[in-house]
Formats: sequence, C-alpha cells, structure tokens
Amino acid sequence: MPPTRGAARSSLGSNLDGVRQHNLGAILQLVHGIPGRSRSELTRATGLSRSTIGALVGELAALGLVSEEEPRETSGVGRPSPIVVANPRVVTVTVNPEVDGVTVGVVGLDGTVHRTVHHATDAPPTAQGAARIVSTVLDGLKALLDSGLRVAGVGAAVPGSVRMADGVVRMAPHLEWVDEPFGALLEDATGLPALVANDASLGANAERLYGAGRGIDDLIYLNGGAGGIGGGVITHGAPLTGNSGYAGELGHTLVNSAGVRCHCGAVGCLETEVSQARLLEALGVVDPADLDEVMAADGAGVHAEVERQLGYLAVGIRNAVNILNPRRVVLGGFLGALLDAAPQVLDLSVRAQSLSASAEQVDVVRAELGSGVLTIGAAELAFTRLIADPTALQR
Repeated sequence: MPPTRGAARSSLGSNLDGVRQHNLGAILQLVHGIPGRSRSELTRATGLSRSTIGALVGELAALGLVSEEEPRETSGVGRPSPIVVANPRVVTVTVNPEVDGVTVGVVGLDGTVHRTVHHATDAPPTAQGAARIVSTVLDGLKALLDSGLRVAGVGAAVPGSVRMADGVVRMAPHLEWVDEPFGALLEDATGLPALVANDASLGANAERLYGAGRGIDDLIYLNGGAGGIGGGVITHGAPLTGNSGYAGELGHTLVNSAGVRCHCGAVGCLETEVSQARLLEALGVVDPADLDEVMAADGAGVHAEVERQLGYLAVGIRNAVNILNPRRVVLGGFLGALLDAAPQVLDLSVRAQSLSASAEQVDVVRAELGSGVLTIGAAELAFTRLIADPTALQR
C-alpha cells in the first residue's frame, strides 16, 4: 500500500530537519575553537548558498552558540563579510585522571581555557574517588560556572583502554582500574552528560586540530609520560578507533624480543624500553620538566641511555609507519625531549628501517600543545555531542 500524502509530507519534513541539523553542526564545527571565519569563508567551505549560510548563522546565534563581529579589513572588491565566532560562554568540563591526581578544566566553545585545577592525590585515585574529586572541584568553581556559562557536558581523557559506547574503562593499569563505568560515575557526580575516551587518542585529535598536526589528515601521535606511552591515530581526517575504541595502543608494539615483561603480559613493549623513569635515572634528573635543559647541555654528545631509547623509539615508529602510512608522526611528553636531543639520529634511523614508499613523505615532529593537550582533547570529545545536534543545549 503506497504511503498517504500526509505520511509523505511527514517523511519529507523529517528529512529536511535532518539536513538542517547536519548543516547547523557543520557550521559550528567550522567556527569553534578558532578565532572565527567570515560568512564568505563558510560559504566556500560548505558549498552552501550565501542566503543559506546567513539563515544557519542566524539560527546558531539565536541558540546562543555563535555571534557575529565586524568584518576584517580587506582590500578586496565588494562589501566585506561579517566574522562568525563561537561563544566562549558555552563550555565543557574536562577531566584527566592521572597517577598523582585529577585535572579538571573548563573550556569554551571558542577554545578559551577558562580554568584548570589539578587536585593532587597521594596514590592513584580510584574511579569512584576521581568522580568525587571532579564534583568537589566543580563545587569550588561554582562562582565561575554561575557567571553566565552554559555547560554542554563532560569529556574525560583516561590513560587506558576505554569502551567508547558506554564510557567503561576496561583497563587503565597505571591507575589500577579494571572495568570501571567511569562515564556513568561522572554523570552521577556532576549531573551532566559525559563521554570518555583514551587520552592519547584525544591528544592526537587535539594536535591535528590545533597543534603540530594542523592540516594533516593522516598522522600518528605518541605521548610519553610517567604512566608509559600512549598512541593515537588519525586516518583520512578521522580518529582510528577500531571496533570498540581500543585502537592505537602503540606503546604495546614489540620493539625488543629480548626485553622485559610488560604489565600487559607481553615482552619487549615500546613503553618498557622507552621509559621516562629510566631516562630520569640515567641522567640524574628529578623533575621531568628539566629533561630538555639537561639533554641540551650534554656537550659530550648523546647520552648512552638517550641513544638506546632513541633506537627502540625508531623501531616503534617504523612499525607504525609501515602499517599505517602516516604523513606525520607527532611526539609529545618526554618523547619530544628525546627527539630534540638528536632529531637527525631518529629521522635517519626511522627512514633506514621503514619501507621506502611509506617513509619517503613522513616527517617526525614535536607536539606543540604541551601540558594542555589533554584538556583540549577532552573538550573536543565533549563538544562532539553539541556539534552533532546544536539544538540539544536548549532542551
């Protein structure tokens, strides 16, 4: 039986609403986190007509998500186009549990970091304890949050394997978490919708959007810290998540078959051979922030431990280059200090070991976002829900 005329109209209306929602999200995606884009830039980027762009920007402005500013000075012909900027007062709460505490941030839709607070702990926090800390920190930020901010949700960056569908942390060994429903715990503690993902995967996305990976659609991000080495992969401009969200664990690729046993159960993982703790001990450094200065002052050449770790890091990068064919490899944390200690050594070693076709266009660079990378990455995660449905904040 063919659909009735009323049913056909209903279906058409639903399709049009879906297109409108998609277009609103596309505009919001283009303007958030950057200084702003002109209407004409949005027209070129989306392929939509000027009148449609005007209507969409007007709707986003009515929703309180963007505003328009006076156009930039231009020498071009014709009337300059207004600049569309994201509203910094629309924010997300960011969470990063670590072995020494929990960092909580408040980040605006325009990329403004309004506040970050690190709540230190004497031991790795439990998942329940981390959620309670977030609630306590937000209580302390009540004056800021009540100053006209609109909170879209919570994004959490966790150093472990996270099931993206429900925010369950399957394993975060350095935090000693196993099958912890961290997303649900955060929602209960804050009363806000929460999304959780692997920290290095979020760092990869942050570096692609705002750091060393800007303009690069295929990149690998490796970050080294006290808890080991995390990895994230961007392919064709999108995060590589795998079936359940566990992809990118490059710290657990084999680099030394005669190495020590890793906490994951395997032998000779990248993060057991390339270790911040071993580097600090060898160089006699207490504070990881001093690594760059100490290695730069090593006038006698590259320290033996630095050279050893660079060799195994090259093997790990080679594995990733051969398998994933990235355009760029971005190194964060103490891995960036290793790179700067002998950039030519690492570059030549990677190229000598990799398949020539994969290695000929890849470069290895240091991350640019520094300690703020996980705050930015977690904010991006939380904003994905708003960008997918810009009207959600009104409901």
